[in-house]
Amino acid sequence: MTSVTSPLAGRAIGLAAVPDPVFSGAMVGPGTAIDPVREPSAAVAPVDGIVVSLHPHAFVVVDDQGHGVLTHLGIDTVQLNGEGFELLVNKGDTVQRGQEIVRWDPASVEAAGKSPICPIVALEATAESLGGLVEDGDVKAGDALFSWK
Repeated sequence: MTSVTSPLAGRAIGLAAVPDPVFSGAMVGPGTAIDPVREPSAAVAPVDGIVVSLHPHAFVVVDDQGHGVLTHLGIDTVQLNGEGFELLVNKGDTVQRGQEIVRWDPASVEAAGKSPICPIVALEATAESLGGLVEDGDVKAGDALFSWK
C-alpha cells in the first residue's frame, strides 16, 4: 500500500472545491487539494520515488509501485512562466518523501491574480482505489492525505 503525504502545510479542502473544472471534476484523477499557508515555503515530495515530470508550477513523483502523484502548485500558475518558483531538484532525480522539490510563495501567486490552491492527484487511479482521503482540516507537510489500497 502506498501512503501519500501532504507536500505542503495548509487546509485540506478536497478536489471538489478546486476552482478549475479539470481538477474539481477529477478528470486528471482522484485526490484532494490543499489551500496552502500564505508564506514562502517549499513543496515536498509526497512519496519516495522518481521525479518523472517537473515544471515550476507542478511535479509528478512515481513510487516503486508505479503510482504517480501530481502536485499542482496553484491554479493557472503555468501562466506565471515560472516567476516566483524555484526548482530544487531535476527531472529524473530519485527523491525521498519530505524532500524539498519546489520553493514558492502562495501569497505572491494570489497577488498575481491566481488561486494558490494545490490539487494533489493520484494519477491513473480510481476513487475506489484510494483510502483514508483527507478533504478537510489543517495539515502539515508530511501528514497523510490518502493511500492506494
